[in-house]
Order: sequence, then structure tokens, then C-alpha cells
Amino acid sequence: MTNAVFDAALAAVAAGRIVVISGDRLRGGDIDLMCAAKHVTPEAINFMATHGRGLICLAVTPERADQLGLTLVNPGTARQTGRPFARSIEAAEGVSTGISAADRAHTVQVAMAEGASNADIHSPGHVFPLIGQSGGVLARPAACEAAIDLARMAGAGDAAVICSIMRDDGEMARIDDIGELIAAHDLAVAEISALIVRLESARV
Repeated sequence: MTNAVFDAALAAVAAGRIVVISGDRLRGGDIDLMCAAKHVTPEAINFMATHGRGLICLAVTPERADQLGLTLVNPGTARQTGRPFARSIEAAEGVSTGISAADRAHTVQVAMAEGASNADIHSPGHVFPLIGQSGGVLARPAACEAAIDLARMAGAGDAAVICSIMRDDGEMARIDDIGELIAAHDLAVAEISALIVRLESARV
């Protein structure tokens, strides 16, 4: 991935657009749609549900998780899926069924509010938090950490909404499967390997 391509993805994240994250090393190459949490809208959630079709998750830092009173569902190593899930959440107020695009966007907005706490959310709900590692993608080269790092690098906060992409046949998509989707919606692509290179270069 060239610097120009990666910079285009960063600019898209900064502008509140949805991008594609590719190259998750822990999920066999699964790809995700991603939007900075601070820019989430009902339209973005609906796009992810329509074109991603995977589980819509909220990737947060350990600090935000602590603020919301969220902990890993399974912090141990036994029967571990490798996905850093916390309990599912819903906004305590302002939602109806909780599952609509508008309700899920509202739940993300409530959870991301500056003074948000555990009192502002209920569980279970229809938004699925993922707690990223504090070292980001350099510590764990997966979509959760990559999404947080991309949002941060783009100046768009430190949380993101992500959704894995499923093919029409129900199998998980790879980047070569979604050329038409990328072209139709002018989606920028951010490769995790390029993000790692950028972050490592910044440390030198």
C-alpha cells in the first residue's frame, strides 16, 4: 500500500466516512468496515448492516472501558475466542427497541460522550464493545486496535465502530471479494500492515 493510498484512508476517517480495514492477522484475513465513533450516524450503521452484515462492534480503549465500567467477558485463556468482547450495551435512555440503526448510533454516541459512565448504559444491548489493547495495533495486529489507531491518527477520537464483511454466500469476505463495493461507494482501504509501518516510523 502506497503512502498516498493510506493517507487517503486517513483523510476519509477524519471526514467521517466509512473505510475498509484489511489485513487482520488474527482472523485469517477477515476485513471490516470502519467509522470513527465520534462520526457515527444512523446512516453509517445502516450501511454496515447492509453491506458488512457482520456483528457491529464498538472498539474502545481500556481507559474508555474503565470509564464505562466494562470488562472483558472472558479475560482468561480457557475457551477464549481471541475477540476482546465486553458485555453488550444499550443507551439507558433515548432508545426504543435498541436494534434500529438510529438506536445503535445513539448508544454509541452516549457511550462516547465526554462524561459517560456505567450509569448511562444498560446491558445486555445491541452494541458489542471490543476492548483494544493499550499498545494498539503494534501490540495486537487486529481490526479492533487498528480501528482505534486509525481514528486517533486521523484526529477523530480514540474509538471506532467496526463491522466484519460477509459475502453473499455467507462466507467471510476477503479484499478481492469486494471490488464492486469499494468502487460503488468510493471506499478507501487501510491495510493494517501499512498502519503498523506508519506507527513504527513515527517512533524512530
